[in-house]
Amino acid sequence: MKRLIIISTTIIMFFFKSLAMSNNQKSFYDLEIESINGEIIKLKDYRDKVILIVNTASYCGFTKQYEDLQELWNKYKSKGLIVLGVPSDSFNQEKKTNSEVKVFCEVNFDINFLLTTITEVKGSDAHEIFKWAENDFGKSAIPKWNFHKILINKQGNVEETYASFTKPTSNKIISKIEEIL
Repeated sequence: MKRLIIISTTIIMFFFKSLAMSNNQKSFYDLEIESINGEIIKLKDYRDKVILIVNTASYCGFTKQYEDLQELWNKYKSKGLIVLGVPSDSFNQEKKTNSEVKVFCEVNFDINFLLTTITEVKGSDAHEIFKWAENDFGKSAIPKWNFHKILINKQGNVEETYASFTKPTSNKIISKIEEIL
């Protein structure tokens, strides 16, 4: 009887361990996020693309980087680059509603790359994309401020991260994008 209890307990432990491991081992392409227009963005639709994820904010000193992000998008979208702007109020510098963000981006920067809804990017409430990036690449993937950049390669892994002060059109970012496209 004692042996049966030990065997049963062991089987149950392995079952729960497998479930826990499978949740922690989601691939980038298993993730989804809501667009600013309310549709679901399925990252599996961007398999074999290079993706630049940037947490954005309307009231930040780096907000002019929207221009550079749009420039990158215009230049490299036909070669397989996806720019994904993730408006966030994690640093208390974003507008209050998605519609305000959308109008702000369209009117001031003529943005037409993908934008998400206002999304938490750090801490325990961070969206699963940012938790996944930390698990995949480490603490440098966690946004320290607005306009932090996470570059995802065609295999769906974090290739590199860039601090807020690194402009999207810097030689550092452009050379890496061109290398992995």
